[in-house]
Amino acid sequence: QLQLVESGGGLVQPGGSRRLSCAASGFTLDYYSVGWFRQAPGKEREAVLCISSTGETYYADSVKGRFTISRDSAKNTMYLQMNSLKPEDTALYYCAATGDIDQHLLRAPGEWDYWGQGTQVTVTS
Repeated sequence: QLQLVESGGGLVQPGGSRRLSCAASGFTLDYYSVGWFRQAPGKEREAVLCISSTGETYYADSVKGRFTISRDSAKNTMYLQMNSLKPEDTALYYCAATGDIDQHLLRAPGEWDYWGQGTQVTVTS
């Protein structure tokens, strides 16, 4: 059974940092396209940062220079490092995985097959 489990959410002060983790089981993340999405109350789910299996990337303009994605192959886990957090980053964050995906579709939630349950990040003073 393919499964993604996020962790690492919580309360963060503006300007602070947080690292989210996404552990995969039932499949090897290295062979898949991976991404992080978020959904704030009353808003649609949006792509934050995605990397296709062939190395193409998508970064939301709002997180460029602040968020990075990485993988630990030995742990079959990927991470979202979030720096210089802002109140508008507050959202439920999801990790996702899928097979090959066209670069132009990376930002489309409907194109992703596997999702975690989400982890809440709240940026507030």
